Amino acid sequence: MVKADVAIIGGSAAGPVAAITARRRNRDSRIVLVRKEDKVMVPCGIPYIFGTVGSPDKNVIPDSLLTDNGVELIVDEVTSIDEAARSLSTSGGQTIDYGKLVLATGSLPAYPPIPGIDLQNVFLLWKDAESLSGVQRVLNSSKDIVIVGCGFIGVEMADECKKIGDVNVTIVEIMPQCLMLAMDEEFRSSLEDKLVERGVKVFTNNGVRAIYGNGKVDSIELQSGDKIKADAVIVGIGVIPNVELAQKAGLKIGEQQGIWVDEYMRTSGENIFACGDCAEKTSFFTKRPSALRLASIATFEARIAGANVFGLDRKNRGSIGVLATCVGDFAVSVAGLAEKAAEEAGFDVVIGEAIAPDKHPGSMPEARQLKVKMIFDRQSRRLLGGEVSGGMTTAEIGNIAAMAIQAGMTVDELVLFQMGTHPALTSSPIVYPLVNAVETAIIKFS
Repeated sequence: MVKADVAIIGGSAAGPVAAITARRRNRDSRIVLVRKEDKVMVPCGIPYIFGTVGSPDKNVIPDSLLTDNGVELIVDEVTSIDEAARSLSTSGGQTIDYGKLVLATGSLPAYPPIPGIDLQNVFLLWKDAESLSGVQRVLNSSKDIVIVGCGFIGVEMADECKKIGDVNVTIVEIMPQCLMLAMDEEFRSSLEDKLVERGVKVFTNNGVRAIYGNGKVDSIELQSGDKIKADAVIVGIGVIPNVELAQKAGLKIGEQQGIWVDEYMRTSGENIFACGDCAEKTSFFTKRPSALRLASIATFEARIAGANVFGLDRKNRGSIGVLATCVGDFAVSVAGLAEKAAEEAGFDVVIGEAIAPDKHPGSMPEARQLKVKMIFDRQSRRLLGGEVSGGMTTAEIGNIAAMAIQAGMTVDELVLFQMGTHPALTSSPIVYPLVNAVETAIIKFS
């Protein structure tokens, strides 16, 4: 029997961060992390296995992250939680007693009811090294690859599959554009154009009616009736919270099918916390349930749960949502609410926009146009969202916007943002697009 002051179930993004945070709060406690995977994938790095990185073994969260921080690792599968006894049972026959428990069981790929989805070489992206190695072997010998879903995973998979070699890559998306739920039209159109420029065929406003093949996939049929050849199909339409263990333990489940948690990340079970994709989310802006599930949100929640196991002093004010991706050397990022999303949430929005080179002067080698759009609430004057496109500095501009949102900064405060600049690294301070976008917004307030 193992007796732990804190036990964490799950080894992906949230679990290790919760464990390390707990260790930093208490140097003398026994902290045990239980996970069923021998190797844990960097979740956001999975698409890059198939092109840039080249192998699942090069996309692993190292165990030393835990052991170097005094966290004990048990590779086993937890099969049940006895809340009254404060104990866990594993498939390997172990019993683990705990003082506090953190559930970080993550998410599972969404499984759409498409006829033929069980055919050979039709893949969901499981966060498992052996499974992903099998996907890679098939992709490396494929000529025609179809990706179902054009969210962030679909975009990145398409771009990476083009790096495999002489392959035909097709994306099928049921919505009118790629990244439809994430950002405004001008940004998602630019990214979709880049996919097409890189040789990816994009079918939007078109779902998959069926997948065909004699044991192994050879084609798909679209809702339009068109057929597309396919040696391999990647299904990436999103994820669902992995709550089976929590449900068996009788814990409350929320509206978005995640484990219900309060602002301290406590579940309905005494002495049990939850964080990451398995946990229910609340919008930072509306305080309503949110479907956002990101590794960045998982680690943010883990820093709350991991601290609160030793005393409730960190609160979750809700998920902002900060996302970024790139196709080739063209990147987009969004923090908080895009313009359309803000309007749909009931805000009266004021928009500011600016474009400038991301180096100065614009004749510097590899300079790219950086476009910034800032979305403000007219009533409170606070920043609601920021969207950025351009080169590889794009994501960090999005992070700056996210920090300003979290801090509740107003248009009047953000316009006085003091930045550091350098010709090779940033836009000119004269035309710094984040500040200039704010300036253009200020004149629209009345």
